[in-house]
Amino acid sequence: MEPAALERFLSPGKGSGLRSGRSVRPGELLYRDVPFAYVLSKQQLGSVCERCLRRNENLHRCSQCKVAKYCGRSCQKEAWLDHKQECKCLKSIEPNFPPDSVRLAGRIVFKLLRQSVCPSEKLYSFSDLQSNTERLSEEMKDGLRHLAQTLQLYLKTEIQDESQLPPAIDFFQIFTKLLPWTLEYSPSSVVPSGCSVMIFLLHQPLVTCNCFTISNGEMQDVGVGLYPSMSLLNHSCDPNCVIVFEGYQLLLHSVREIQIGEELTISYVESLMPTRERQKQLLRQYCFECDCPLCQNQEKDAEKLAGEEHAWKEVKDAVNEVRYPKSKEEWRHVLARCQDLLSNNEGHLPDTNIYQLKMLDCAMDACINLESWEEALYYGSRTLEPYRLYYPGFHPLRAVQLMRVGKLQYSQGMVPQALETLKQAYNIMKVTHGTDHSLMKVLMELKEEYEAMMRIQ
Repeated sequence: MEPAALERFLSPGKGSGLRSGRSVRPGELLYRDVPFAYVLSKQQLGSVCERCLRRNENLHRCSQCKVAKYCGRSCQKEAWLDHKQECKCLKSIEPNFPPDSVRLAGRIVFKLLRQSVCPSEKLYSFSDLQSNTERLSEEMKDGLRHLAQTLQLYLKTEIQDESQLPPAIDFFQIFTKLLPWTLEYSPSSVVPSGCSVMIFLLHQPLVTCNCFTISNGEMQDVGVGLYPSMSLLNHSCDPNCVIVFEGYQLLLHSVREIQIGEELTISYVESLMPTRERQKQLLRQYCFECDCPLCQNQEKDAEKLAGEEHAWKEVKDAVNEVRYPKSKEEWRHVLARCQDLLSNNEGHLPDTNIYQLKMLDCAMDACINLESWEEALYYGSRTLEPYRLYYPGFHPLRAVQLMRVGKLQYSQGMVPQALETLKQAYNIMKVTHGTDHSLMKVLMELKEEYEAMMRIQ
């Protein structure tokens, strides 16, 4: 769909929104966007290219700041316009490093000073972004003032006197436009390679106000970007669109039929959360209450918290204590804790309980990182029915989970089952990611490999 087919309009009770100018089928690419500004997460430094956001074990670092790393000369050259000024700032504060929010704000300041035209402002510009300053508590305002002071110190090498900046560039106001990510996003929320998003999904927003968490094809977070036009998308717990990323490019896909003039929606929060928790997060972070059918009916809340309350509360606390392991020994400790709780709660918690589900996913991740493929498959297989229940229709998380389990089935010689699982993943992913997405191409290659193996057998 061409951008002209997306119409900005006044959505009743929501302010500005986006709607479709024509009928849409499931799986259509409605919009492809590049960020106004973006940064790689601090936790991914050294393992992911600063420009293309792809994982690479042989990155080349910037010879000046020695912080930014790239796939090669091409990526470094393409990134230079955004990195040139921040390079001096990064070098000036070494060995310290700015918070991700401060680094992103710095890139926004330099972008505004260049007065360059950005495609991401086609439907909505940076100056149009709402800050909702009047709704902020004094505590939040104090936090933003502290960040504004930190930004001033960080940019000192390039901007000696903030008062000489154009009126449109106000450090405090920039941070208000990045809320709530500014105050709530931290490096610890980033999912490292080999770790599934289910470990932390119940606690992190997918959309962070006017910013979007940038994830790779497997939904593992790598950074954050500001996409002004896409900030027009309003929320529904049962949305008709999903967002995935290809590098730093944002891809908006429809996941069901959309009529002419119908509003396009995405989910700002993880729909796996019970209604009360979703409502609390939306009110706290976005200052509104959702009245979608899913919330009105409190759909599936009973299944999400099924089982004995004391048992799932213990599991919930244990999951919240998980810190993303960096060594085999830490993974072994995590697995032992998961095994203990899963064993103790057998018969007390069904796998549909969302905290039990998170524990199963955590156990699967641990086994994968410890190369215990058979046990990883055992835990992964138990997650498939809950995923089907909570992610009906077309959802990228279910597609990725099916792909992971299918690969585990293949590792155990279960070729027919693996092929069937990958076919299910394919049918979902062709809608959520599109056939041109790099992850979809990997899935298709695996599917062809498994089909060839079946013919041999």
